[in-house]
Formats: sequence, structure tokens, C-alpha cells
Amino acid sequence: MRQRQADSALPLQPKVRRPAQGGRSTRPRLLQAMLDAFRLPDLRRRILFTIGMLVVFRFVAHVPLPGVDADALGQLFEKMPILGMLDMFSGGAMRQFSVAAMGVYPYITASIIMMLLTPVIPRLRGLSQEGEAGRNRINQITHWLTVPLAGLSGYGQIVILQRADPPVLSSAEPLTTVAMVVSMMAGTMFLVWLGELITENGIGNGISMIIFGGIVAGFAQLMGQSSLAVQSGQGLGVAGYWIIAMVTIVAIVIFTEAHRRISVQYAKSVFRGGRMYRQAGSTHIPLRVNTAGMIPLIFAMSIVMFPGMIASYFAAPVGADPNFANSIVNLFNPNAPLPMGLFYWGLFFVLTMAFAFFYTMVIFEQQDLPGVLQRQGGFVPGIRPGRHTADYLNQVIKRITWAGALFLAIVGVVPFIAREITNVQVIQLSSMGLIIVVGVVLDTMKQIEAQLVMRRYEGFIK
Repeated sequence: MRQRQADSALPLQPKVRRPAQGGRSTRPRLLQAMLDAFRLPDLRRRILFTIGMLVVFRFVAHVPLPGVDADALGQLFEKMPILGMLDMFSGGAMRQFSVAAMGVYPYITASIIMMLLTPVIPRLRGLSQEGEAGRNRINQITHWLTVPLAGLSGYGQIVILQRADPPVLSSAEPLTTVAMVVSMMAGTMFLVWLGELITENGIGNGISMIIFGGIVAGFAQLMGQSSLAVQSGQGLGVAGYWIIAMVTIVAIVIFTEAHRRISVQYAKSVFRGGRMYRQAGSTHIPLRVNTAGMIPLIFAMSIVMFPGMIASYFAAPVGADPNFANSIVNLFNPNAPLPMGLFYWGLFFVLTMAFAFFYTMVIFEQQDLPGVLQRQGGFVPGIRPGRHTADYLNQVIKRITWAGALFLAIVGVVPFIAREITNVQVIQLSSMGLIIVVGVVLDTMKQIEAQLVMRRYEGFIK
């Protein structure tokens, strides 16, 4: 009787899904997991909340600023490829020049600046070591830094559109310019707020989900470009283009999940029978092969496009004798044919590898893994704690970063390789877009998997 009363007092748990007869489920593993996720009220609310915020984002991305010439804006995108990168971070809003034209790019820039300054400035380094309160303070400073960066970026975009040939924005009155800058700043901060709402109440990282939603929304245009290429007799080239894209996605998944496990042992004390005993516990530290993510690609693309963008203001117009600025524009043109295109993509390849090493070492130094291990009583078997552990971990991270840097550099030049192999010019494959999409999908799947396993449901990740 007592056992029955105790059992009735336990909280109700969801039933564990059992496999069907023969040891296999009657539905595909992923499909059944999605059905189980929607049966859980809390998880269903999180998924629907995320979808709702992405719908709001897409509505905001279609609120245009006044006085924009759409045809002239399309021509400007063809002449300045760096706008394509900004359009990716804005989720396609830059191509329409809406109030969300800058997207979350100023916030990403502010986050990168704070990440690089934290190990350099003693005050910020102290805040990073104060736990949750310190991280919240750094996050608040990042938000404040986003506002002026958004204002400068918005004003710069307006000036570029006004000075374009033909001009995209006809009005240059100060009051109109101020109103447009303030509207773009408000659009950026609104998207950052939506991203934080998704992080708190939805599934996945909110900022990444905003970028992901914009990239996925552009897939329809990509399919339309593929259809036009097939109709023009380039069906074989389009097939080869998509095969290269699929192989690239598989490689991104492999290198995103690849890591090197460093064995770590901890000596812990156990009090038994009035005496203290020391027991050894073991675990591991996963060092990712691609620690830097897509940040090196952003840095490399920004630098390699900057000379061409500056030179475009001093280049002679079409039909006139070309000057030195025209040569710089052609040299730093990603759409330039061979052999001139080799300079741009070769420089992009080298810069990507260099920034991959630089950013990885900055992140690794900021984490201070040797110091954390020493403070927690952990050690790598066969390696002395302290400086010897730091030298060993630095050697390992540098060795595996070679693979990660080479992977990022190859993925970065995949659009050039695909264009030269298939001879398809109308389809634009974005390496950063693929990395973002794959990363966000993997992270979201892991979060849903964790929610299902925590509630004693069978997951879908083997």
C-alpha cells in the first residue's frame, strides 16, 4: 500500500516511445521525433514562437525606405559584390533597401570588436571573469556599441547609393538623410531584439536564426536562376553546380562537427568511514578543428573587396580611357575571368587561412584552458600542469587549425571553382551562406534532440 501511494505521488512522465515489432519504428526516425516534439507543449510553443518571429522579420524586411530606384540598385549590386555579403546578413533586406537593410551586421561587428578587445583591456578582461553578471555587462556594452556602428553603417550605405551611377537615391536633403539613418538604426535594433527573444523563448541562437531565415528566403530566387540556366541550354552545368554544392555541404558538416579529444583526469576527494580517500575521474576536452567558424571568411572578404570599392569612386566612366583606378577595380573583381580572377581568389584564399589562425589563437587565449584545468585540479595525462600543459595545448590547437584553415579557404573559393568548372554565371553560390545554414541547422537539431532526450523521448541524432 505504501509503495502504491509513493508511486502515485511521483510526477507524471511522458511515455518512452517503444519501437514497433521487429525492432524498427513504423515511421522514419526524424519524422517521428518531429511528431514527438510537437506533442510536448513547451517544445511546441518554442518552435512556433521561433517560426512566428521569423515571419515578423520577413515582414519588416519588406518595409522599404522612400525614394529608392530598384533598377539602379540592381545594377549597383552587380558592380559592388560586397553589397551581396551585407545583403546576406540583412536577410535580403539590403537588396530592397528596407528599414532592415543593415540586418544584424552592426551587432555582429560590435560582438567581434568586444571579443577582440576583451583579452586586451584589463577592465573587460575582469568583467569576463565575473561570471554571469560580468557577461551581462559585456553584452550591454555590445548593445550600446551597436547603435553608433549602425548609424555609421547606415549613413555610409546611403552615401554610396546617392553617389552611384546611376544614383539609387535621388534626395540628398539633410532632414531626409537623418530620417533614413534613424529608421535603419531602429530596424537593426529591432532585429537584434527579435533575435534575443528567439534565444530566450524559442529554439536556437536568435541572431543566427535571423540570418538563417534571410538566407533560406533567397533559395527561391536561386532556384529561379537555376531554371533560367536550364532553359538556356546549361542543364549539364547546373547539375554539376548543384553536385559541387552538395559535396560542399557534406564537407561543412564533417568539419563543423570534427574535433580532437584531449584526455583530462581529475583527482577528487571522497569522505568515507571517517577517512578521506582520493579518487581519479577522467573526461576529455573537445578542441574543434574549425574553432573560428565563418569569421575568417568575413574578415578576408571585407579586406579583399575594400580596394576595389574605394577605387570605384575614382574610376573613369564607361567609354572613357581607363585610368589606374580602373585597373584596381578589375584586379579586385571577384567576377573577373581567368587569369585575372586568380589574383582575387588567391589573395582571398591566403587571407582566409591567415585570419583562421589569428582568430583561433585569440579565442583559445581568451578561454585560458590551462589555467582552468589547474584551478579545477585537472591535468592531461603525461603532461605537467601549468606552462607545459599550455605549450602542449597550443601545439595541438595549431596543428588541427591547419586542417580547419585549409577547409575554410577551400570552401571560400568554391564559388570560383564551381563557376569555372560548370561555366554557369547566373547562379551565385555563397560559401558563408552555406556555412551559416549548416551550422544553424546542426545547432537547432541538437537543441531539439536535447529537449527530447531530457523528456525521455527517443531522439534522432545517432
